[in-house]
Amino acid sequence: MTPTRELSHQIEAQSLFVNDLLAEINKVIVGQETLVERVLTALLADGHVLLEGVPGLAKTLLIKTTAEAIHADFARIQFTPDLLPADLIGTQVYNPQMGVFTIHRGPVQSALLEAMQERQITIASKTDKLPDLFMVMATQNPIEQEGTYPLPEAQVDRFMFKLAVDYPAPSDERNMLDRMTGAQKPHARAVVAPETILNARQMVKQVYVDERLKDYVLNLVVATRKPSEFGLANLKPLIAFGASPRAGIYLIEAARAHAFLHGRGFVIPDDVKEIAPDVEAEAENISSDQIVSQVMTKVQVP
Repeated sequence: MTPTRELSHQIEAQSLFVNDLLAEINKVIVGQETLVERVLTALLADGHVLLEGVPGLAKTLLIKTTAEAIHADFARIQFTPDLLPADLIGTQVYNPQMGVFTIHRGPVQSALLEAMQERQITIASKTDKLPDLFMVMATQNPIEQEGTYPLPEAQVDRFMFKLAVDYPAPSDERNMLDRMTGAQKPHARAVVAPETILNARQMVKQVYVDERLKDYVLNLVVATRKPSEFGLANLKPLIAFGASPRAGIYLIEAARAHAFLHGRGFVIPDDVKEIAPDVEAEAENISSDQIVSQVMTKVQVP
């Protein structure tokens, strides 16, 4: 038995929890199966997620439900221009009874950047490592909506996915009405232990990626920066920012997690194609999905 086939057998056995987890979250979140799968992909790839959609589409509920289903802690904070780093991570408070300063921790953007990238926080020159399961899932309204504050590019670049949350289909919305207006509203049970997620992450890192697939990912990323070299000169005036070097890393890591979710120990081109549209791109008068779609039609698949 080849190492890749043996790994696939191991992953097939160790990924059985995925169906239970998906089913539990989908008990609460109706009609957003692909969105839920993307969130789990980022969770298994140890990445962060930015959810964008108009108010009332259960973005925060999805995040809270995911935390409940994996028995994880959930903390929420509203971002405003006057938010201070201490509001996020905490500050030192003097305890007169003990005569010492103690750290009063915040719920956890300079402070958030450190937390997202380094997985640590610094308070009064003291650095603390964040829990292994730490994950940022942020929500925002579309750019033309008032009432929210857009994230800076340095922060957006640290999210593995930017996921568009759309309205549910009428049939799903009807189902939602039944669930949410009944005598008992649905809620998620803890069906997976945090240790299971952490063990799965270790397996995800072992998923095989062929060298030709790595070249394919690199070409996808470079094509967003130098579209003319890939026969995409029409995109050059439309792209404000091409994909950053992080995008290639995220594509590989997310493709591995996507393969794991489908019980495979190796990445195939379809894994990359599935998750590529959720990589962030900035453009004018054209959606990032349309740009990625055009790029993928021009970049040769191995």
